[in-house]
Amino acid sequence: MAALAALTLLALPGCKSKPNLHSPNGEIDIEFELSGGIPYYTVNVGEEQLIMPSRMGLVADGITLDADFSLSKIRKHVSHSKWTSPWGKTKKHVDNHREMDVVLVNEEGVKLTIYFRAFNDGVGFRYEYDIPLGALVEGAQYPLGEVRITDEQTCFNLSEDGTSWSIPASFDTYELLYRTLPVSEVENANTPFTFKVGDIWGSIHEANLTDYPEMTLQKKDTLAFKADLAPWPDGAKAYVERKFVTPWRTIQISSEARGLANSDLILNLNEPQAPGKWDFVEPMKYVGVWWGMHLGINSWTADKRHGATTENAIKYIDFANQNGIKGVLFEGWNDGWETWGASQDFDFTKPAPDFDIDQVVQYATSRGVSFILHHETGGNVANYEKQLENALDWAAKKGIHALKTGYAGGIAGGYNHHGQYMVRHYRKVLLECAKRGIMLDVHEPIKATGLRRTYPNMMCREGARGMEWNAWSEGNPPEHQTILPFTRLLGGPMDYTPGVFDILYEKVKDNPDLQKWNQKISTECRVNTTLAKQLADWVVLYSPMQMACDLIENYDHPAFEFFRQFNPDCDWTEMLAGEPGEYVVVATGASDRYFLGAVTDENARCVTVSLSFLDKGVDYYATIYADGPEADWKTNPLDISIETRKVTNADSLEIKMAPGGGMAVAFIPDKGW
Repeated sequence: MAALAALTLLALPGCKSKPNLHSPNGEIDIEFELSGGIPYYTVNVGEEQLIMPSRMGLVADGITLDADFSLSKIRKHVSHSKWTSPWGKTKKHVDNHREMDVVLVNEEGVKLTIYFRAFNDGVGFRYEYDIPLGALVEGAQYPLGEVRITDEQTCFNLSEDGTSWSIPASFDTYELLYRTLPVSEVENANTPFTFKVGDIWGSIHEANLTDYPEMTLQKKDTLAFKADLAPWPDGAKAYVERKFVTPWRTIQISSEARGLANSDLILNLNEPQAPGKWDFVEPMKYVGVWWGMHLGINSWTADKRHGATTENAIKYIDFANQNGIKGVLFEGWNDGWETWGASQDFDFTKPAPDFDIDQVVQYATSRGVSFILHHETGGNVANYEKQLENALDWAAKKGIHALKTGYAGGIAGGYNHHGQYMVRHYRKVLLECAKRGIMLDVHEPIKATGLRRTYPNMMCREGARGMEWNAWSEGNPPEHQTILPFTRLLGGPMDYTPGVFDILYEKVKDNPDLQKWNQKISTECRVNTTLAKQLADWVVLYSPMQMACDLIENYDHPAFEFFRQFNPDCDWTEMLAGEPGEYVVVATGASDRYFLGAVTDENARCVTVSLSFLDKGVDYYATIYADGPEADWKTNPLDISIETRKVTNADSLEIKMAPGGGMAVAFIPDKGW
């Protein structure tokens, strides 16, 4: 039940005090002020100032949107509600916040309402503009009454230096290595931008990004950052109607690092679930031929190395069926891969000559396995949009309800991956899939900002350096998986595609044909991990569509039992302990089972956690997949120890991790063993 109460409705034309808003627990305070007609905000945590007075507003052609304002009125509300999602890290959510709506009017008749919300786990604010038609300077009005936004003035002025974790700002990729830097040394960053200042942990991001460019952060002063928006090819940041609303600018706040990962703030700032039937949405585990392509064993093109053949499909479907795995993904199933590097002219309804899609889909259905379709655009978005509706109709008629999309390469037409043009495109694909009962996994995406609350078919996305980087580069360092839960995953689930068991590629390095296709693999490449850490990644790097990415031949190993037992359809998830760049311990509950994943950086580590999250009065068999006594990510990554013992929620668990290692645990109730 939702509770919403209006507390005040004040006209304050000459008010000299600073309007403010407290979080429900009183720990976080937002202050608003006008200085010379310019809006500013401040954020305090307890007795400490976290964000010093920081400028607000937008800039547009032909109209003033950031200055000359006077205060018209302030509205305050209290809201407390509970809601349930059909899937998620946690399905039951509480939205407990206070809101302050600050209404401003400037000399040109522009009405600006700034919506502030204060939660116990952070703050959010957004702008709503109402621009009178007559206020636009002649020549500044664009087709359909649009306004040309040229800049955003929003600033985040941190009160003191601290430590930060982020990737450099880029309008085209998130697949960059994370940096651990003093805040004062960061020149620019993408969001989520996570930091620790004094005893306060925080992360700057955005929520409900629907028709606006992404926000990155650009250094303005030593500890001050300004919003920098991904532009259109003509330099404009956004084109909007005269009445429009921006995404929420968010600052998650916690006294502990794990509090950021356990926050629901981003989801709570999105709209409730859209009307319609969502029973087609189903979390799943999946496998596919994808990893063989990155290693060079298979190809996307219909040649002698083609991975997506009918023969391979039958083999993978049988494996999935025999191991309790719901989905199978086939990249390279369709015509057009031979155009890669030129026009990227894919056909999304024409299978490759050696791939009988009707036979494959029918065979999968008969075995209780879902066929996951793949649409790679290669950045040719215009070609994709021409075919989109017909291609989705075609897929839906065949009973296909899951789709992975990709946008590798530059976007044709000079558009940025993260600008307003592509934000609109990603949303269009999401809505068209929703109409047809199709779940979506997006690679080369726009950042996750919580839209999965409104459209639950938005399952997961990539948006960071994933597993494939280990196949043809120096790879992701051991600390990478300890940073992602405090940065990228704050926005939403990630399709990292974990699960490599042949960590050193021993089964493929001696293949001379393979070395011809991937020359680096013979000497340079490997996964910088232990085997136990690969299992733990399935828990730590949350996705409702979780992949076991390796060649299925490599899963003839007792450790694969963990994936067979694992259930990505979580009811509850909590980060129990961790700090970015060091270690992470996550527990999840799904039906009557619980799972735990722990990962560390390049340092060995021992952590003890309580098992109080287990159900009271129930005995569990805990199967523990731990680093073996000689395990080390550099020298002995495959050493793993597997043991089973009985535990209850009164027990604790000592987690010993080797350098670059981890631990995975499956808790199965005695009655179900």
